[in-house]
Amino acid sequence: MKTLEIRIYGKSELARLYFPKTKTKKGALNNLKFWIRLNIDLQNALIACGMPKRAQRYFPEEVALIVYYLGEP
Repeated sequence: MKTLEIRIYGKSELARLYFPKTKTKKGALNNLKFWIRLNIDLQNALIACGMPKRAQRYFPEEVALIVYYLGEP
């Protein structure tokens, strides 16, 4: 099993890693956003690290939080 590299990811790029069988990028992104919305601790951690809502990418600290709360894709 390969460990996810903690680096900058486009939101769709990271979503596709979590949902590789989803037919579209948008569908994968919607699924990831749903998972994040369900996890209040993750939401609060992302807000605390200063992630803007309309950002196009996840920075390494945000990726690390997502992996911590959701696990490896």
